[in-house]
Amino acid sequence: MRITALEAWPVKMRLAVPYTIAYESIDSATNIFLRIETNQGVTGFGCAAPDLQVTGEASEDVLRVFQDIIQPSLKGSDPHRIAFLLHRLQLYLKNNPSALAMVDMALHDILGKSAGLPVYKLFGGFRIRIKTSITIGILPPDDTILKAKEFVRQGFKSIKIKGGQNVDLEIEKILQVREAVGKNIELRFDANQGYSVEDTLKFVEKTRPAQLELIEQPTPRAELDQLGRVTSGVSIPVMADESLMNLRDAFRLARRDLMDMINVKLMKVGGISEALQINAVARSAGLEVMVGCMDESALAIAAGLHFALARPNVLYADLDGHLDLIDDPSSGAVTIREGYLYPTEKPGLGFNL
Repeated sequence: MRITALEAWPVKMRLAVPYTIAYESIDSATNIFLRIETNQGVTGFGCAAPDLQVTGEASEDVLRVFQDIIQPSLKGSDPHRIAFLLHRLQLYLKNNPSALAMVDMALHDILGKSAGLPVYKLFGGFRIRIKTSITIGILPPDDTILKAKEFVRQGFKSIKIKGGQNVDLEIEKILQVREAVGKNIELRFDANQGYSVEDTLKFVEKTRPAQLELIEQPTPRAELDQLGRVTSGVSIPVMADESLMNLRDAFRLARRDLMDMINVKLMKVGGISEALQINAVARSAGLEVMVGCMDESALAIAAGLHFALARPNVLYADLDGHLDLIDDPSSGAVTIREGYLYPTEKPGLGFNL
């Protein structure tokens, strides 16, 4: 089998409900879609969701490296030699992880379609579904409570609340949300690097009655010692997100025991292949893993889902980035029922654009 043609194109999608996190407000997202055609009629699809704050890329950067590097490197190659092709591209795409991720997705899509199996089954098929949290951006307390109640009515069993701007207000907000949704709903909190160590210790102590499941990236990404101080000083699991961008970060964080959990996002680490290696480091260190996402199309969410379904220590999912995207061309690539995500069970990533 040989790759005969490649095409990449941008799709800008508005968000049905714009949201705010600690360092920015978002009302739309541009994803880059990739099609790889082969001489045997098998076509693979991938998707990049670049983000200047997280992946260091804009959509123009992804399109540029597609034209200059990805297309000439892959055309004529055997798409089943995934490790070889990705290794070759990594030499040139060190600063373009979402571009690498879209290639990784498309190649695995081809592999699964060639084998007649969903990608998650190719990698072991540990589970067939996973519970996902749904995120509430930074809102006033009353609006946060209304959204939380609505998500519970929709069947979601896990809610992630964003913060990192006002620790005292956010303490009260968490306590009010817990009272509003009851004790059976999982609550997670993401400060998106907005807290100091002192803020975090105060927040965790004061929200103890709310029984938070975890706190995600409370301190600045580069201040690893601060993250370690939080981890050793609080009673709930601490998750690293922005501090983990690649395999080396995973090893460095795990070796120093700086966190309890890691958030693996395909867009920031470069795709399924790299995510599996990072997950192996986490498992060897006894760390739990959550698969997260950006503002991603359902196709990209499907790739994260297949990774999560394949490995036993990927216990958590935050795969809701597609739910508010308007006119997503890959809508239907995953299914959500009562707060659980399911793949389509079709070969590859399970969707054809």
